[in-house]
Amino acid sequence: MNQAENGNSVKIGEFSMRDLILKIREWWHYMLSKWVIIVCAGIVGASIGLIYSFIKKPVYQAQLSFALEDEKSSGGGLSAAMGLASQFGIDLGSSGGGGAFSGDNLLGLMRSRSMVENTLLTTVTIKGAQQTLAEHYINFNKLRAAWENKPALKDIHFLPSADRAKFSLAQDSILGVFYKRIIADNLSVDKIDKKLSIITVQVNSVDEQFSKDFTEILVKTVSDFYIATKTKRSAQNVTVLQRQTDSVRRELNSAITGVASYADINPNPNPSLQVLRVPSQRRQVDVQANTAILTQLVANLELSKITLRKETPLIQIIDRPILPLDKERFGKLKGILLGGFASVFLIIIILVVRRAFALLII
Repeated sequence: MNQAENGNSVKIGEFSMRDLILKIREWWHYMLSKWVIIVCAGIVGASIGLIYSFIKKPVYQAQLSFALEDEKSSGGGLSAAMGLASQFGIDLGSSGGGGAFSGDNLLGLMRSRSMVENTLLTTVTIKGAQQTLAEHYINFNKLRAAWENKPALKDIHFLPSADRAKFSLAQDSILGVFYKRIIADNLSVDKIDKKLSIITVQVNSVDEQFSKDFTEILVKTVSDFYIATKTKRSAQNVTVLQRQTDSVRRELNSAITGVASYADINPNPNPSLQVLRVPSQRRQVDVQANTAILTQLVANLELSKITLRKETPLIQIIDRPILPLDKERFGKLKGILLGGFASVFLIIIILVVRRAFALLII
């Protein structure tokens, strides 16, 4: 009984395999019978791909690389000086390189909406005319024509020196759309090597001038914001100490002038009248006190300036985009091959579905 069952299993298995081979041959002959349709579809697809290669605008690639040098710890001499200043209650700030925008966070900052929008709202010269990059983006993408039937959009402009705080809801929405498109299709920010501090910014677009200008302005906008943020505390210390130093210096000059004035009023004071010397002695005390204070403030001010210089990151441009930019074209051969393959694949799928549907009906 078991042998009979095994024999039936083998026969069933042999029959299934043979049936599968016959089916494959049947489908193969069916496709061969439709070779005219398949070849025509391939020719049509290749023609469409060739036409697309002529219509498709080249993409211009602008690439800028820069090195970021950021002090992460204060030097020995400066640390000692800052420690000495702290003993007198003077806070000169920290020269540590950490913070919200240190390391890889700078890459995220370059892709942030505020930085991209500030770049788009920057005024540039295009063919001798002053306009913002946002306006230029609208022009070369021919968005005005698409907005003709939209009254809320067709009169919107991004003029140079416009007040960002007074933008309408529609302008904010359009900038948001531009930001998403640029991040998705145009902008690429990455490190050449994870171990190095060299960052590469690349912008691809169909307009050569936009690719170049957007790349350079974005890096400058982010650099200025980054440096201002990193040095904000030390810059505030310098400002406060400078204001205090100037105030004490004015008081010292006033006290010195007062001593000289009282001396001129009483060039030969009567030794028996000590009260005549009191005003001059008071001003002399002011001179001595202000001199000591000014000396300490000047020392602290110079230390604070050193700290500010040390905390200021160095962003050194290595390579910047130079016209004419590299451009990537959709090649004719690529268009022919992709178009032909896609159309042949599509027509085969249609033929298979059509025949399978006909067999099911039968």
